[in-house]
This record gives sequence, structure tokens and C-alpha cells, in this order.
Amino acid sequence: MPTYYRKDEKPVVQFDPRLEISPFALYRRLDEGKETLLVDVRGQGSSRTLDGAIGGGGEGWEPPPDLDVVLFDDDGTEAVQVASHLIERGFPRVRALFGGLDLYEFALDPQVVGERTFLIRADRNA
Repeated sequence: MPTYYRKDEKPVVQFDPRLEISPFALYRRLDEGKETLLVDVRGQGSSRTLDGAIGGGGEGWEPPPDLDVVLFDDDGTEAVQVASHLIERGFPRVRALFGGLDLYEFALDPQVVGERTFLIRADRNA
């Protein structure tokens, strides 16, 4: 989530479609069954993730060049940094989830999109 600051020091968060995918666009991809590699870049366990996600994005990790890849974390900060680095290195099919899982969970109300949001919470699996 690229952020810049106005002259009055208020932050402005901007969506960059060359670098990020919106929560709803990702949801639609998953709902339509489009092949997408989901990569959790957080590096430690969490109480929530996306269905089918793998861990990765660390030092030396490279995405498969033939797949669309979506990187995510809690708020989008780390995923944007990793995606930017990978795109600069020649992996144009990589995107970061705008706003991370925080915005994804907030934006996808199960009463609107249905129960299947692809978000998994550890407390529900117990």
C-alpha cells in the first residue's frame, strides 16, 4: 500500500494496480476458479490465512513464472515491498493484496458475497 504524506502531514494511501490487487478482485479470481498462487509473506503463524496459501516470499524465494501470484500479510505493507522487489526482478505476474488480510476480511462481508470468502481462521478450525 504505497502511502505518501500531504503538506499537512496527513497520510494518503493509494492503490497501485501495477503492484496490487484489490480484495474483491482477488475474491472474484478465487471464486471463478482462476489458478492463483497465494503466498503468505508473514513468516510466522497467524490465526487467519487464505485457503490454499503457502508460506514464502523470503530471501531467495522466486515465484513460478507461469502463474499469477498474490502475496499477502496482515496489512499489505510487507507484501507490497516483496511484490515490488519481485516485479523489478522480472516477475510481472506478482501482485500484493491491497490492505492485506485486514482489508480483505473487512471488505468481504459473508452476507454479501456468501459464506465462502476463502478466509480461514484458526479458531474456526479447532
